[in-house]
Amino acid sequence: MFLADDGLPVAVDAMGGDRAPEEIVAGAFEAAKSLGVGVLLVGEPSYLDSLGPCPGVEYLAATETVAMDEDPGRAVRQKRDSSLVRCAEAVHDGRASAMVSAGNTGAAMATAVLRMGRLPGVSRPAIATPIPVPGSTPTILIDAGANVECTPAMLVQFAQMGHALAVERYGMESPRVGLLSIGEEATKGNALVKEAHARLAAGAAGPQVNFIGNVEGRDVMSDRVDVVVTDGYTGNVVLKTLEGGVNWVVRAILEALNSTVEVKEAAKAIMPALLPMAGEVDPETTGGAVLLGVNGVCVISHGSSSARAIVNAIKVAHHAASEKLVQRVEAAISYRAEGEQA
Repeated sequence: MFLADDGLPVAVDAMGGDRAPEEIVAGAFEAAKSLGVGVLLVGEPSYLDSLGPCPGVEYLAATETVAMDEDPGRAVRQKRDSSLVRCAEAVHDGRASAMVSAGNTGAAMATAVLRMGRLPGVSRPAIATPIPVPGSTPTILIDAGANVECTPAMLVQFAQMGHALAVERYGMESPRVGLLSIGEEATKGNALVKEAHARLAAGAAGPQVNFIGNVEGRDVMSDRVDVVVTDGYTGNVVLKTLEGGVNWVVRAILEALNSTVEVKEAAKAIMPALLPMAGEVDPETTGGAVLLGVNGVCVISHGSSSARAIVNAIKVAHHAASEKLVQRVEAAISYRAEGEQA
C-alpha cells in the first residue's frame, strides 16, 4: 500500500513537455518558493548542474528523455533511465510523494502502471480531467483518454474512482455521477452505455456513489453533474472539442473587442468583468489530470504547460498525496455488488 508522507517532495519531470525544460523548471522553482512544497526535479545531469541550488528543490539525474512523439510502450521499455521513469520510481521507492509530467501522455501512463503498479482490483487506470465550469466547481471527466475500448464493469469502476476524486479534491459530500450518452433516457446509447447504466442504476458502484443517470455533452460544462463517466475514446474527443471551442470563443471575443475605436472604448468597461471568467476556463489553472487506479499519485499536465500550469500541477499532486487520494480510490473500488464481475 502506498502511504504518502507529507514531508516528501513531488517528483517533477523536468524534460517532459513542449516547453521543457525552461518552463517546467521555472514552475518547479516557483512552487517550492510560493507553495512551500518540496520538489524533486528529475532531468539531464548537465542541465541540472547548470541550475545551481534552489531552496526546497532537490535534483535527481536521468540520462534519457522520452520525446513527445515516441511510442509509449517502446520508450518505457528501452529508456529505463529517462526522467519520466525515474519520477515514477521515486514515488514507488518512497523518495517522492507524487509525480508530475507534462511529457508524452501515453508514456506517463505506461510508466506509472509499470513502476507504481495498479491498485488491487483495478481493471484499468483512468485519466480524470477537471473541466472548468464558470461559477462552480469543475466537472470531473473520466476517462479522458487512457482506455479506448471499455467494458461496462470498467465504467462502474470509473464512477467509483471519479467519486473518490470529487470527495478528496473538491470536498463534495455526495458528488453527482452521470453516464455520458446521447440522451437522458436509460434506453439511449450504445450497448456499452446501456449495460453500464443498468449496473450503475442497480447500485453496482456502491451506496456511496450518487448515480443520477445519463447526461449529455451539453451537461459537461454545467453545474448539473459533478462526475461524467465515459470510455476513453469518447472522453478524449469531448475534451479536445471543449478545448477547441473555448479557445475559439475567447479569440472571437478578443477580436470583437478590438474591432473598432468605439468598441475598444467600451471594452475598457467590459474587460474587468470578462477577465475573471477567462481565468476560470483557462486550463492552466487546473494544473493537470490525475491518473486514477495506480498505486501512487501521478498528475499528467498538458504538453504545452507553462510555469504557471506546473505550479498548479504540483499543488494538485501535493494535495492528492497529503489527502490520501490513493487510499480513497482503493476503498471506493473495494465495493463490488453481488454478481458484479470485472
